[in-house]
Amino acid sequence: MKNIILSVVCAASMSLSCFASSVEDDLKKAEELFKSKKYEQAAEFYLKAAEQGDASAQNKLGFCYAKGKGVSQNYIEAVKWYREAANNGLSLAQQNLASCYLHGKGVEADPAEAAKWYRKAAEQDRANAQYFLGLCYEKGDGVEANFTEAQKWFFKASEQGHAEAQYKLGDCYLNGKGVEMDYTEAAKWYRKAAEQEHIEAQYRLGNCYVYGYGVEIDNKEAVKWYLKAAEQGHIEAQYNLGECYEKGRGVKKNYTETDKWYRKAADGYRRAAERGDSFAQYSLANLLEFKLPGNALEADIWYKRAVIGLSYAAERGNVKAQIILGLCYFLGHGVERDLNETTKWYCRAAEAYRKAAERGDAEAQYELGYCYLIGRGVDVDMYYSDCEKWYRKAAEQGYVKAQIALGEFYESDWGFKKKDYKEAAKWYRKAAEHGYKPAAASLKKIENKL
Repeated sequence: MKNIILSVVCAASMSLSCFASSVEDDLKKAEELFKSKKYEQAAEFYLKAAEQGDASAQNKLGFCYAKGKGVSQNYIEAVKWYREAANNGLSLAQQNLASCYLHGKGVEADPAEAAKWYRKAAEQDRANAQYFLGLCYEKGDGVEANFTEAQKWFFKASEQGHAEAQYKLGDCYLNGKGVEMDYTEAAKWYRKAAEQEHIEAQYRLGNCYVYGYGVEIDNKEAVKWYLKAAEQGHIEAQYNLGECYEKGRGVKKNYTETDKWYRKAADGYRRAAERGDSFAQYSLANLLEFKLPGNALEADIWYKRAVIGLSYAAERGNVKAQIILGLCYFLGHGVERDLNETTKWYCRAAEAYRKAAERGDAEAQYELGYCYLIGRGVDVDMYYSDCEKWYRKAAEQGYVKAQIALGEFYESDWGFKKKDYKEAAKWYRKAAEHGYKPAAASLKKIENKL
């Protein structure tokens, strides 16, 4: 009897061994064929292994259907196989399935399902899924918007070297989204992304060196990073590089290089402008008018086109559009000069800032304070005290630009009977602690007066 049982166990064990070997062989053969670009044959072997429950084969077969590799492109079939693999716990398949739900490929678009599957993959330390889950929290796609959660997942992906996540994490620290503002950390993460050729991070790192955000001001380093971004086609970096050559900032003055980079920036703005981007239209008109002499007629054409798009956006509450539109009416750019229209749009923008400021938004509080400082769209009877009030609210939330503005406010005699160097020093110190390098120099100057 014992011999019979032993024989059955051995037979079952051999069967399982052969089964496992067969699946492994099919998958290995499929991978070899796929690498050799023999996609039809590869798909056949992926199917054999997939039907036997191999998650890697199921995911790869889903990929074949999604991309039309060796089979007719069919997102419904792709989703079917991604789901099989995802349910078997494969993190890459979970990520792929999430992408299908996010973009509505093979299934109805469902942000909540996308976030669900990104989370499953993210919890298995898949960096790309962590990044996309961070985006879900940042935008409120499929989950309630939560900048703290967004920063958490960007951080996890960043630690694994994910360049997009590193750039996003730099933004979190620069703007105080989900984390306390820290310019030193912002520059650190921008650098990590920039060193992986992330174009926007290269541009932002250049800005850090210009303004002293988390690093000492160094115009040569700024030029270095602007150049890297500019050579990859970043329009603002091209413009800034042109300005560096024009002013001799970080490089020797060179008007040939100035003209070269301004023209490249103009070409970039023009492409976006021709697609209907009203902000690009306005930027192009500005560049043509002020940086590339002899283009006044074309500049006027773009100003007029920009005003149309800006008016549309401004009517729908876009604050940036409202401010630029107010400026257009003030300067007569693309429209007849009209101070009543200027006042109207500046007031609309200030009111939008006020509503956000009263909800506790630090950036809006700072912007509203600036509106009072320059008397843009607000009642100017008590504008210095209101300026101080809103700057302080933002500064107390750790908003560095407001801390600097408040320091400058107290250092001067704006709206006060006398200067208050002690208060100025207090706010400069806080800004310096958040990594704003020029604040240290301002603090030293003030402390000598105390």
